[in-house]
Amino acid sequence: MPTNAEIITRALDRITAGYVFPGRTAAIDTAIRRRLGAGAYEGLEGPALCEAVTVDLQEVCPDKHLRLLWTDEPQDMDPAAADDGRSAFLELLRAENQGIRRFELLDGGVGLVDIRRIADAGEGGRAIGAAMELVARSSALILDLRDCRGGAPEGAALWCSYFFPDDQVHLNDIYDRPTDSTRQFWTVAHLPAPRYLDRPVHVLTSALTFSGGEDVTYTLQAHGRATVYGETTRGGAHPTARYPVAEHVLVTVPSARTVNTVTGTNWEGVGVIPDVPVPADRALDTAHKAALRALAAPGA
Repeated sequence: MPTNAEIITRALDRITAGYVFPGRTAAIDTAIRRRLGAGAYEGLEGPALCEAVTVDLQEVCPDKHLRLLWTDEPQDMDPAAADDGRSAFLELLRAENQGIRRFELLDGGVGLVDIRRIADAGEGGRAIGAAMELVARSSALILDLRDCRGGAPEGAALWCSYFFPDDQVHLNDIYDRPTDSTRQFWTVAHLPAPRYLDRPVHVLTSALTFSGGEDVTYTLQAHGRATVYGETTRGGAHPTARYPVAEHVLVTVPSARTVNTVTGTNWEGVGVIPDVPVPADRALDTAHKAALRALAAPGA
């Protein structure tokens, strides 16, 4: 069983090697080692250790994706088996219906899709298509992302693709530090369900909406394709890799950054600001009423 010092050292090595902003890693390393030397983590075990180190990491570098995570599932420590947490993420999505919690047809023919995670485009594409098939004939659509805690950039691009007419919309770019490369994300040409065009889209957010959920929200808002109702989101825009540093401890290292093609920036640290600020528990009612008013308006 590794000591706390060994766990923290492994985590810092991963951060130094992979963090998207290399100029910040020296300050992170110095601050955490100082805390370690001062005995700040003595007597801490399991989740308590992870929580304490995460607080200190985010104090010196306020990146909400930068953290230690406790996992009840033992991790394979063999470097050859590492896949940056992808296998665990895909298994989680399988267990959670690819992140799609429910569909409902509200009064006035307004569709509602409750999304808790943004699925991988490959494995989750059929489920996303099934949800969009169910809302294909709705009069307006509400995407509930109030409890969406993250997901895959490819899945975010797939969700967004349904709200544009073709594959000619350049959504965003992601710069990846480990490969020193930039990947462009465009709308997808071929979709398994009809595109959702010429009808209003409303997105619900809360202070818990994070990462992949923010990606969908920010992208649709920036491209003028959705109105956002609710609370300012948490503010995590950096795609992240996960590395085991002990059998039950992962370090999450933001290794990339998103750049929106409309704004030239992203939501890191500031969150997505809603068009209609309202407490999260009132966001659905507010958006539904707005959709009904628009449908009742002359010429609608």
